[in-house]
Amino acid sequence: MMIRVGTYNVRSMYDDNAALARVIRAMAPDVLCVQEAPRLLGWRRKRAELAAGAGLRLISGRRWGGVAVLAAPDVRLVHAEGHLLRYFSGLERRGVAIAVVECRGVRMTVASVHLDLVPAARLAHAVEIMNLVEKVARRFGTPIVVAGDVNEQAGGEAWDHFARRLSDCYRLAPRGSGLTFTSRRPDRRLDVIFASPGLGVRSCGGVDAAADDLRAATDHLPVVAELLAS
Repeated sequence: MMIRVGTYNVRSMYDDNAALARVIRAMAPDVLCVQEAPRLLGWRRKRAELAAGAGLRLISGRRWGGVAVLAAPDVRLVHAEGHLLRYFSGLERRGVAIAVVECRGVRMTVASVHLDLVPAARLAHAVEIMNLVEKVARRFGTPIVVAGDVNEQAGGEAWDHFARRLSDCYRLAPRGSGLTFTSRRPDRRLDVIFASPGLGVRSCGGVDAAADDLRAATDHLPVVAELLAS
């Protein structure tokens, strides 16, 4: 059974939202992890517009932290929770949005994450996130997918913390260059999808969307993984 899971930093919808909707539709995700979801004035309406424009629905994500999980209409929500992560003075408040979903008879625990620019905070939050996600996955007996903007590349401490427990989907079945930032001149892979080793990966990488839309939608490029589950 193949399930499409995507991740996308939408930069608070400050850019071309029509292009953003077209890109997400081109991704055709069953489940989409969003970072920098709107969290200021009108945040509920804007998030609803983001989901509706892409043909999805919002299933997890609180206001602060700017992370959310969206899902296709035929994906069943089993459980959802959101957490603010440890506060670091002077830094942006970070969070994690977690959803247990059932898609075509397969359940998985999916988490949307957006780590900090400061290495110590990134690592502390990566540890905290895995503890929270693993607790939910044990409760529901599911594999795990953690997806988002980790603000560092492979070899960083936070990245490696995830990679010791989960598989980097792009490394297993790469599609395209893998570079995700910036959308206009990509030279770094900051956006990643990690999955439990028990999940197969058919492909992971960029999206076949119009180049102009990818540049106009936000400052990151999206990533989508085709995951295989029995």
